[in-house]
Amino acid sequence: YASSAAVYGDGALGFSDDDKLTPQLKPLNAYGFSKWLFDCMVLDRGWQKQVAGLRFFNVFGPNEYHKGRMASVIFHAYPQARDTDKVRLFESHRDDCGHGEQRRDFIHIEEVLDGVLFALDNKKVNGIFNLGTGTPHTFNQLAENVCLALGKKANIEYFPMPEDLRDRYQYHTAADMSKFQAAGFKSFPDKFADYVQSYVRDYLNKGYLKLQDL
Repeated sequence: YASSAAVYGDGALGFSDDDKLTPQLKPLNAYGFSKWLFDCMVLDRGWQKQVAGLRFFNVFGPNEYHKGRMASVIFHAYPQARDTDKVRLFESHRDDCGHGEQRRDFIHIEEVLDGVLFALDNKKVNGIFNLGTGTPHTFNQLAENVCLALGKKANIEYFPMPEDLRDRYQYHTAADMSKFQAAGFKSFPDKFADYVQSYVRDYLNKGYLKLQDL
């Protein structure tokens, strides 16, 4: 089943998928809370011995049109860079983080599928596991790669984060993949730049059919 990195809240307790830490986690929003509640129920009822729950980190890649405003930042940055020659990103509202230096563990859909298929193909792999790359990247890096794929110079404009989000915003995520790796899963090489540029150049910029057009 699909869980989420949103269960980790602001990351104050780290990003370990150790079952003992799960009850202590404090998600920042209703989505994360719903995922956390289900994880807790799985552990409370002992279901972790017969299921594989995967905590997806920041997923991006082809065919996310249906997600609307919840689609990846890459998806939303692409038309901005294409049409206005700039990408708009949230300002940072923390002294220890510069504008656009918020970091996420971005994972491409192909990498997600590798993890899902590994769990499906290995029935003895049971429990709740992180599924990310373990290597976070900044939103500035994301914007730079979107622009690079379009042959444009990165022009980034920062704007204030809505006040209702400021206390519910994750400034940093990075999957601890040691538990999944101990179960036999091979770690991902860092292909962030390649995946972002390929997504923009070979998919978004070619105008593939949108789900709503079918």
